Amino acid sequence: MKIGNIEIKRFPLLLAPMEDITDRSFRQVCKDFGADILYTEFIASEALIRNVEKTLKKLAIDDHERPVGIQIYGHRIDAMTEAAKIAQEAKPDLIDINYGCPMKKIANRGAGAGMLKDIPKMIKMTRAVVDAVDLPVTVKTRLGWDSDNLIIDEIAEELQDTGIKALTIHGRTRTQLYKGISDWSLIGKVKNNPRIHIPIIGNGDIKDGESAQEKIDKYGVDGIMIGRGSIGRPWIFKEVRHFLENKKKLSEISIQEKTEIARDHFKRSLELKEDKKGFYEMRRHFALYFKGLKNFKPLRLKLLTSMDADEINNILDLIKEQYREN
Repeated sequence: MKIGNIEIKRFPLLLAPMEDITDRSFRQVCKDFGADILYTEFIASEALIRNVEKTLKKLAIDDHERPVGIQIYGHRIDAMTEAAKIAQEAKPDLIDINYGCPMKKIANRGAGAGMLKDIPKMIKMTRAVVDAVDLPVTVKTRLGWDSDNLIIDEIAEELQDTGIKALTIHGRTRTQLYKGISDWSLIGKVKNNPRIHIPIIGNGDIKDGESAQEKIDKYGVDGIMIGRGSIGRPWIFKEVRHFLENKKKLSEISIQEKTEIARDHFKRSLELKEDKKGFYEMRRHFALYFKGLKNFKPLRLKLLTSMDADEINNILDLIKEQYREN
């Protein structure tokens, strides 16, 4: 698959941009497990052009992550074009436009998935961003605003005509949020449109190698993007890759291995974040790394409240010991 000058020679697996999830530490861990293209957390254009410190820090990327894209969102065309220029200065490999975030505070302002209610503006904004930067520009969006407005097949060609180099489609509408089952039939319809020549990447409900293979075989997408399935399971990229190449499941990862992955992730988070943020931002990951362990509540509470690195590492040691697998 090629996105502009970026070429992935094997079937590409992409890490979806997720707010408060896909920071540098998590991206690095996912890259270690075989994610082919990474994305930053989505970045507000308005905050970027106002030089908000917290937002500017989200632009930081490492060469180890490449190829990596910076995703931006907003409702004003001039702010989006200026934000794209600022993002380009951080030297990512591509710029992605978020037309898919369903969060009320974003969509109701006309940004993210809210742009699905104003297609002329979406097309104008996309073209303006493409013209503003020298990097490949991609778009991530949804099937439509609701089930009465499934418009992705209609707008895919218009988006392509703006000059974007790839289109990622999440198989839900905005009103679905993340509920129900994602519908890939329209993703497949876009992919099989003979007038579409840019890569079409599918997103939604990829939980393992089998689900990825089924979507590839049935809908012919050019790439698979994994989002929520990677939280607490960054090794999902390795599992999916193994299944795609060998047509069989990888052996289940042990608690001991999960503990060491969580420890490595925690170490990177502390190294890359200032003050207490490295602790706070690991909590959602810790909660899912050990999801499903029996009688885990006391250790989980300690893991999610401690602000002492030594104590957390001791808790991780205790998890390894108490849940030792024979």
